[in-house]
Amino acid sequence: MTEETTTAPEAAAAEAPAEPKFAVQRIYLKDLSFETPQGAEAFQKQWKPKVNQDLNTKSTKIEEGVYEVALRLTITVSDGEETIYLVEVEQAGLFTISGFPDQQLTQVLNTTCPAMLFPYAREVVDNTLTKGSFPPLMIPPINFDALFASAVQQAQDKAAEAEGSAEASEDTTH
Repeated sequence: MTEETTTAPEAAAAEAPAEPKFAVQRIYLKDLSFETPQGAEAFQKQWKPKVNQDLNTKSTKIEEGVYEVALRLTITVSDGEETIYLVEVEQAGLFTISGFPDQQLTQVLNTTCPAMLFPYAREVVDNTLTKGSFPPLMIPPINFDALFASAVQQAQDKAAEAEGSAEASEDTTH
């Protein structure tokens, strides 16, 4: 009887779907570039800076259940046509992720992971500017869920548009 009791939970566990698991293994700075094309001249004049921010994410499957997610943040500050400084930070992390359906996995890789990396990237930008003798730059928080939802909607609209134009071209060929 004892054997039946110990094997029954094991059999039930083997049949049950895997519990979703998410863990951060490591967060690290993958790349950093800082440029001041004007050099000392940038500090000699009054300027009205224009800030341009570009953000990209990339995820790579390292092995089963382990993903590297990299968040690239590029900040370009210019005055008219002249670039005052450019900072490019690639903050990355290794994440253990398993037990999620494909659609939910895609969402976790594109929202949860970048949201965890963003504060680190923002801190690197701030520290780099301070060491470059520029004032700190307060980068506002980013809603990665909204960005992901917008990207999904754009992809769906594009697919529907492509489907519509394919049907239209079929109609004209007959």
